[in-house]
Amino acid sequence: MQSLSVLETAHLLPVLDQHLIALLRSLAPADWERQTVAPKWRVRDVALHLLDGSLRTLSILRDGHFGGPGPASPAYADVVRYLNQLNEEWVAVGQRLSPQIITWLLEVSGPAYNTYMASLPPMEPAVFSVAWAGEEQSPNWFHVARDYTEKWHHQQQIRQAVGQEAPLMAPELYHPFLSTCVRALPHHYRAVAAEPGTVLQFTVTGPSGDTWYLRRQATTWELGTHYVGQVAATVVLDGTVAWRLFTKSLPRTLAEAHVEVSAEQYLIEPIYSMITIMG
Repeated sequence: MQSLSVLETAHLLPVLDQHLIALLRSLAPADWERQTVAPKWRVRDVALHLLDGSLRTLSILRDGHFGGPGPASPAYADVVRYLNQLNEEWVAVGQRLSPQIITWLLEVSGPAYNTYMASLPPMEPAVFSVAWAGEEQSPNWFHVARDYTEKWHHQQQIRQAVGQEAPLMAPELYHPFLSTCVRALPHHYRAVAAEPGTVLQFTVTGPSGDTWYLRRQATTWELGTHYVGQVAATVVLDGTVAWRLFTKSLPRTLAEAHVEVSAEQYLIEPIYSMITIMG
């Protein structure tokens, strides 16, 4: 089995921005009020959240300005609670902004954000680890890829709400999203016991999809590609909805209709809870 390589995504952030600004400029006033798959957020709220992500990154990581106390502790639950509070506060204040101002602020802040992310030395330790992958320390390239998935899926929430999903489903944009998200598999399978050498196969269908393999080591699971040999379980996930499963917007009752499995239940159970966002 071939180990996963470093994933480069910084060069794709400006591409996402180009798609986003063009999309927002095309929306009618009523489109900004459409409900998205994020239960509490309309299109305008998701756009505000995207703006917050860029401004918060520049303020904290580039400028060293935290603007207040952080989470109560480094525990995952406390970090999620803290981030949810920040998100809610920002969206509430952002209701004062017009769609034109939101779009303008995204347009003027995007290049600074993209330049900063591209400047991070890929192999040096990131300030914030990728907690949803179970990491206590992550390299910058994974931090950037994590931010890429944030920018990708929130824009796609807007696009789904207004019926313009196709552009981000292109292989050059969707495959990096998927390739980042599946790196959470070893963490989500950490409690699944299996004999060393047991291999599970995961496939996402469609032109942007791929196949990954999870192999049991003595005490952990290892993720890779290009495995040839016997597998103990196969999971085939419909590529058109995979992004929703990974971002907490496809309930299990709906997800099961889009997943084909061949294995005992305990070997595929973690796939339904594989969330790759902080929340």
